[in-house]
Amino acid sequence: MQPDLSVKIGRLELKNPVMPASGCFGYGEEYEQFYDLGRLGAIVVKGTTAEARPGNPAPRVAETPAGLLNAIGLQNPGTEEARLKIRRLARYGVPVIVNVAGHNTAEYCSVVEALSAETAVAAFEINVSCPNVAEGGLSFGTDPRTVFRLAGELRKLTEKTLIVKLTPNVTDITEIARAAAEAGADALSLINTLLGMAIDTRSRRPLLANLTGGLSGPAVKPVAVRMVWQVAGCVDLPVIGMGGICCANDALEFMLAGASAVAVGTANFSNPLVCPEIIDGLAVYCREQGFSAVRELVGLARRPAAHKAGGTGGCGRK
Repeated sequence: MQPDLSVKIGRLELKNPVMPASGCFGYGEEYEQFYDLGRLGAIVVKGTTAEARPGNPAPRVAETPAGLLNAIGLQNPGTEEARLKIRRLARYGVPVIVNVAGHNTAEYCSVVEALSAETAVAAFEINVSCPNVAEGGLSFGTDPRTVFRLAGELRKLTEKTLIVKLTPNVTDITEIARAAAEAGADALSLINTLLGMAIDTRSRRPLLANLTGGLSGPAVKPVAVRMVWQVAGCVDLPVIGMGGICCANDALEFMLAGASAVAVGTANFSNPLVCPEIIDGLAVYCREQGFSAVRELVGLARRPAAHKAGGTGGCGRK
C-alpha cells in the first residue's frame, strides 16, 4: 500500500514534504528537462527583491570540503519579471513559495504587497538574513526585536502562508524563532547558510571577491539538525528543515528531529534528480518501517520509546 506523503505547512497542503531550497533552483527552468516539477511538494523560487539586482562581483562561488561557499548577492530580476516567471510555474499544480529579501522593512513590504494578490503565489518565505542598511548594517535575523517587527508588518499585508527563514549565525536560534512565532508567522524554515571563508594558498587571496560567503552542503547538516531540534521544541509551528540534505536518509533525520517538511539546496547542483529521489526514498522507508503516513515521523526521535529502528531510507548508506 502506498503511504500518504502529504503534509500541511500553515495554509499549504503539500502532496509530499520535499521542495527545492531558495537560491538553488532559480525558477525551475533548468530542472524541467530532468523531471516533472509537478512531483514536488512545493517550488521555492530564488530570493526576490523589489528591484532587479546584479549580485556581487565574481568569483562568488567556491567549493570546500563537503560544502559550497556562495556570495551571489541576491542576484534576481526584480518583482515584476519574477511575477511572470512565477505564473509560468503555476501549470505544475504545486504551491509556489516566493522567497522575499530586502535591505529594509519597506523593501520587504513592497515585494509582499506586489505579489500578495498573485494567484500563482501560495506563500512567502521571508529571508531575514540580509543586511539591514536602514538599521546600521545589522542583519535582520540576528535580532529578535527586528524579526518581530518585520514579521508583524508583513503579517498585516497578506493572508497567505508566512514562513520566516532563520539564520544560524546567532547565539540562540530559539529566541529568533519565538519572535517570529509571536509576530504571527505560520511556519519557520531553517537553516540558512553559515558564514564562512576560504583562501587560495597559491594566490594567497580569498577565493571569493566578497571575502566571505554562505556555507551550505553536507558540512552544515549536523548544525542544521541540531537547530531544527531546538526550534521544533520551543515553538508550536511547522518547521521546514534544510541544510546539507543529499538523500532520503538525510531528510528523515530532519523530520525525526521535528521538521514537517524539508528543502533541498546544494545537492541539486550535483544531482538534479535529488528531489524526486528523496520523495521515492521517503515512500520506501514508510513502507519498510510500517508507517502509513510520513506525518507519523515528525518529531519521532523526540520520543525515544516510540522510535523504530530500520532501513537506510533509500539513501544507500549503512
